[in-house]
Amino acid sequence: MGLNDSSPGAMRNGRGLSDQWAESVVVRPRTTERHITVHKRLVLGFALSILTLIIVTAVAVVLSVRFEECGGRDRDGAVGEPGSRGAGGSAKLNGSRVERTGERGDEEVVQPWRSSRLPGSVRPRHYDLRLAVYMDNFTFSGEVSIELECINATRFIVLHADRLEVDRVSVTAEGGAGGRPTNRPGGGVMRIHRHFLFPANQMYVVVLHREMKPMRVYRLNVSFDATIEDELLGFFRSSYTLQREKRYLAVTQFSPIHARKAFPCFDEPVYKATFSLTLRHDPQYTSLSNMPVESSSLPDEDGWVTNRFARTPRMSTYYLAWAVCNFTYRETQTDGGVTIRLYARPDAISSGAGDYALHITKRLLGFYQDYFKVQYSLPKLANQFCCLSPIHVYNELSANHSQPRSARWHVIECWLRKQRITALEIGFHDLLAVPKHPYAAMENWGLSVFVEQKILLDAEVSSSSYQMELTMVVVHEICHQWFGDLVTPVWWEDVWLKEGFAHFFEYVGTDFLFPKWNMEKQRFLTDVLHEVMLLDGLNSSHPISQEVEQATDIDRVFDWIAYKKGAALIRMLANVMGQSLFQKGLNDYLLSHMYSNAARDDLWSKLSQAMRSEGRDIDIGQMMDRWTLQMGYPIVTISKNQSGQLPTHYITVTQEHFLYGQEVRNNNSLQWQVPLTVAVGNTSAVCSETLIWINNKTETHRISQMDDNTWLLGNINQTGYFRVNYDLQNWKMLIQQLHTNPQIISVGNRAGLIDDAFNLARAGYLPQGISLQLIGYLPEEPSFLPWHAASRALYQLDKLLDRTEEYSLFSDYVLKQVAARYHQMGWPTNGPGNEGNVLQASYQTEELQRELIMLACSFGNKQCHRQAVAYISDWISSNKNRIPPNIRDIVYCTGVSLMDEDVWEFIWMKFHSSNAVSEKKILLEALTCSDNTFLLNRLLNLSLTSDLVPEQDVIDVIIHVGRNPQGRNLAWKYFREKWDILNARYGEALFMNSKLIGGVTEFLNTEKELNELKEFIQSSGVGAGPALPRALEIVEGNVRWHRLHRRQFYQWLRKAPGPSHG
Repeated sequence: MGLNDSSPGAMRNGRGLSDQWAESVVVRPRTTERHITVHKRLVLGFALSILTLIIVTAVAVVLSVRFEECGGRDRDGAVGEPGSRGAGGSAKLNGSRVERTGERGDEEVVQPWRSSRLPGSVRPRHYDLRLAVYMDNFTFSGEVSIELECINATRFIVLHADRLEVDRVSVTAEGGAGGRPTNRPGGGVMRIHRHFLFPANQMYVVVLHREMKPMRVYRLNVSFDATIEDELLGFFRSSYTLQREKRYLAVTQFSPIHARKAFPCFDEPVYKATFSLTLRHDPQYTSLSNMPVESSSLPDEDGWVTNRFARTPRMSTYYLAWAVCNFTYRETQTDGGVTIRLYARPDAISSGAGDYALHITKRLLGFYQDYFKVQYSLPKLANQFCCLSPIHVYNELSANHSQPRSARWHVIECWLRKQRITALEIGFHDLLAVPKHPYAAMENWGLSVFVEQKILLDAEVSSSSYQMELTMVVVHEICHQWFGDLVTPVWWEDVWLKEGFAHFFEYVGTDFLFPKWNMEKQRFLTDVLHEVMLLDGLNSSHPISQEVEQATDIDRVFDWIAYKKGAALIRMLANVMGQSLFQKGLNDYLLSHMYSNAARDDLWSKLSQAMRSEGRDIDIGQMMDRWTLQMGYPIVTISKNQSGQLPTHYITVTQEHFLYGQEVRNNNSLQWQVPLTVAVGNTSAVCSETLIWINNKTETHRISQMDDNTWLLGNINQTGYFRVNYDLQNWKMLIQQLHTNPQIISVGNRAGLIDDAFNLARAGYLPQGISLQLIGYLPEEPSFLPWHAASRALYQLDKLLDRTEEYSLFSDYVLKQVAARYHQMGWPTNGPGNEGNVLQASYQTEELQRELIMLACSFGNKQCHRQAVAYISDWISSNKNRIPPNIRDIVYCTGVSLMDEDVWEFIWMKFHSSNAVSEKKILLEALTCSDNTFLLNRLLNLSLTSDLVPEQDVIDVIIHVGRNPQGRNLAWKYFREKWDILNARYGEALFMNSKLIGGVTEFLNTEKELNELKEFIQSSGVGAGPALPRALEIVEGNVRWHRLHRRQFYQWLRKAPGPSHG
């Protein structure tokens, strides 16, 4: 500013001097002597003016250099002065005080803040973040000091900030890249030209007067204020009721791009740094963060406490976390010394609701350390000193924390006591259960945050299904301590590198905890593979690795393609490699990239190296790029000896892109490297499988032991991510085998045949009757998994048919398949005095019993209805709930749908009075089952306009009302009317909008509803991302199925044989 002020003034003075000389020449007589004199004077004056200008310029340059070195101590450049445009001042997020960009020439050319990505000229090394949290008015103020390393010479510091009111900004030069202090006068304070927010990219820009130099260290200091939001992202607040008193807490949710809402930071995954956090707050609260408290001050003159947390390892901004709450905790410790604490509401802790999660977390940390051969990598600070003598600890603490010599031993004693640090402890991990959270959980390093429904378990009222779901959420989050926290994807395009692995290990880790559940080989098929293939078979799908440019694009990569397809591809790859090589490759990958970032090619490289170490020369990258960089998956068709053109032992194998919509199957260029396993079987045995690599559109392969009396089975145990079709003769032989002796075929392949058949029929690759004929064997099916696969397929059809005139043909056919096995399995008992007679069955048997009861009640079995009504009536009359926990959701829903309004009011009352989070969840869902549209409309309005329904449950209420045939039109209308409110509340939260849109629209299947959806998208669909185009394709597919296949479907049902005859 000083240079800009002085230079123009000198120019004006120079022009004034020239004008005076010119005037003197004009008014004086033109004699020769006077002419010569004038020339002499003119030359002399001109020389003097030049000399003066040179001297002034030189002085100005010297002063400006000195000015910058001394930090610009004049008022215009005072660093950190409030209101100073040059170095401090206030810049609010709404842009009211943001200066116009492009005022200087180089800024007009560069302007790095206009790019959606940070420029990379500087990198953060360490954040020192200090926050004062005001829970009385839900605000906080902060100061962050960021140690920066300059990579490329630049005048710009560009970082992220959103919804922050920045107060002061300063920059200092610290020294070389090694952190050596500078010897420059004035402490190296850099003069700031200006600083401003660029809201379009949620960036904050600091423009310096001179460039920062490469390989030097600088420090950026920013003070700011913000609000603790009443929403679900950034630093937000929540509440709960204890003994009729409403209590508040505040917690963070930074993934994927919301750390910038809590403090200015470099909010991209690749900018890993260490963090030191200090929280100051009212002493009635406890504060938590990723690391344990390093030091804690006694209440100051304001009565507040200050907790300083230990320095974190290098990590991305979105893994930083903290909470301010008045929770209590329970703790345990692993055999290796890792301390685990679970924090929750005091009443939940005292009831033992967190004990189950605490127990399995203890076991899981050991499991993952053994599996990955990498230790849990978040040690307590004492670990740095565990091998040192007390005097070394004394000196180190004194050096690090500037303690007076007289206080050193006191510091050590208090610090060790407060942080429960001993020589035996090598790490810690905290679990935090909060009443309100946008997701099931968040894997913050050392402080995993869970919504209460996904971590608190009341054993007396929770079903085995609830226990399984809770278990898998915990398993998922603990896996992230390695895949995500320790090794982080470079950018969001490869988010599946952490989410796919965590989802896959949900099943592997749960198998470790409960081997009899057999999750990876069975439940994975229906809950992951079959589920994601429904989405990935749409033309609106996308590759698992997709380009992400704008911040708004990040949300769309967090979908089931990343989670479930990622898990399915990892499982396929693990089966191709073999368990030992797969583990070896993962170990090398984690060790090579720990505390850093990695991309998919880094993973492929390590897995390929593991393969080569055993002499198996498979290029994993070449193989997997086809699966990760292309959308969708193939349908592999196996045909035996078509037209007699091939010898008996040869088969023809073709691959093409599977799509549900016939009219969009015009892209035949997609090909995959398919690891196809094939087995040959007959009525009494199945031969061992053969692995065939399919690389081309069409191939022929020799299969031994094959003749006219044998059938072929592809994709053994469904380890591959593709569908398998056969020639019609082979389908008929497989169906015959299922009807005569189903257990010749593995349980996984029985489930796979059901899922493939129904989806191939829905997409038009198979006649409709094949899938219905295939499930005719179900009365003889003893295992849960095929029933579960069939149940999922039948519910897909049910939502298409439940409003058609001939619906009873379909429901009667389903009940025929269910009846025999349902009556055989019966109902569980759980009455008073019968506790010892509760069915002591395996998990699989319990789940089969539950599946059969659900099918029977859902499709109208009269005996099932009577039993459900009897249970509800007994509960109301005795005020004792004798309904077995494993089937409570089914009984509640059935009772509400069949009984009168008083039952609905009774369930509503129980919802409010229950303290068990699992019970509250199923009671709320039961309220959506009523046939009374007045009650359904009342529930919808209460859920959105009051605090009677938890905020994260509102979406589930709307979706479940939509699943009710009596509430479908109501939910669809309500969704459209309230879209602006819903989008404002949930639009930024990953999954929530797509979950809501998909849940409300998936049941629409008429031309009228399709047109309504198109009108809604055209008028209001801004901001919904890819969810609405996907919903449109699904509804178009529903309408198309009615047009092309419904008539054929019902024709087959009219002629259907009895269930025992197939």
